[in-house]
Amino acid sequence: MSVDTSSTAPGGAPEPTNAADRAFARDDVHATTLGGSFQEYLNRVRGGDLGSLPALSGLVVLFVIFSFASEAFTTKLNLANLVTQAGPISVLAMGLVLILLLGEIDLGAGVAGSTGAAVTALLIVDRGWYWLLAALAGLAVGAFIGVVVGLLVARLGIPSFVVTLATFLGLQGVLLVLIGEGGSVRFADDFLRGLAIKTVDPTVGWIAAVVIIALFAALSIRKHRTQVSEGLAHPPFSLVVVRIAALAVVLLGFVAFMNADRSRNPNFPIEGVPRMFVVVVGLLILWTFVLNRTRYGRHLYAVGGNAEAARRAGINVLKIRVTAFVFSTMMAVVSGLLLAANTGKVSPGSGGSNTLLYAVGAAVIGGTSLFGGKGRAIDAVIGGFVIATIINGLGLLNNASWINFVVTGAVLLLAASVDAISRRRRSAAGV
Repeated sequence: MSVDTSSTAPGGAPEPTNAADRAFARDDVHATTLGGSFQEYLNRVRGGDLGSLPALSGLVVLFVIFSFASEAFTTKLNLANLVTQAGPISVLAMGLVLILLLGEIDLGAGVAGSTGAAVTALLIVDRGWYWLLAALAGLAVGAFIGVVVGLLVARLGIPSFVVTLATFLGLQGVLLVLIGEGGSVRFADDFLRGLAIKTVDPTVGWIAAVVIIALFAALSIRKHRTQVSEGLAHPPFSLVVVRIAALAVVLLGFVAFMNADRSRNPNFPIEGVPRMFVVVVGLLILWTFVLNRTRYGRHLYAVGGNAEAARRAGINVLKIRVTAFVFSTMMAVVSGLLLAANTGKVSPGSGGSNTLLYAVGAAVIGGTSLFGGKGRAIDAVIGGFVIATIINGLGLLNNASWINFVVTGAVLLLAASVDAISRRRRSAAGV
């Protein structure tokens, strides 16, 4: 992706190229009918701009396979567990999207997140801190780690692979000091633990779903009217309506499914949307807004596409790169808190092992490019559900653990191959 330095957005921010726009906005539509919009979408797919299509297709295939392979897979209780399993992976992957957009990598994100979660847990258990203050302290630890890593990468020019690998090793030692070898810290706070084991009241779930749909509809219609009045390229209004209707069907259907009782014990009903899902959706809305609607988001895409062109356009490249690591590490801490809420504890091994690999895999599988400049927050969520579906489905089949690794690795390799091939096709098409 390249940046056209001759075109600037309001506030001095360079407008992203067509490729970047399609990567996160999908609004460079010139057709005036729904059929024409669909044809333009097919043309983009043929040109290599696949977006999240491979991940969504793979998710459907996985659901079909596991539904036939295990009757337990499609039960309400298991699908609620699947949502909870996908939460920490999706949140960590959302943070990594910011780094991948710059063409960088953060191998220490998982351990950094668990370090922040360990600080939070210790402040609650040993010092009696209120959960919010303890969580803010954990986020501050994550921000500090992000600043250090970002400065080493952006200011000194040390490859992010080397810096974050050192962070991965060093923070494992910090966790051993904080917790002790072979030990663990209970995640005892009711609110934080409840993020994984409690649900939202069904009525609140319905209200929240309606509010989200109404806000999305209002913003979409307002944006369409603005584009029309200013003579900008815009999708046909019928496509806007289809997007709103699709969101309504998916969200209301999900809430209805989750609000049904899924308990195996009729005396103890379990109903409502998992709180973990609410956190993921909230962060998804936040980062979608930041990447799509703010100057910072435009600058992030610009730096990831061509850092030198972005610098000549007046963007503070150093600031963008450092803050990307800061925000990514803070998201890693949130992921660490969700993981601790799910397991009920923080241990020296938390955030290590496969945590980071799953998160990177989720971002890439969802459609974020490893080459920088292309990716969306929704990519991380979709990819997180793909990874969680593989883990959950294979677990129900009682397969040997090596099969889980092989299948997940094969899916990641396939996603990276699709990314490389689509990038080559976009280059050949001049996009």
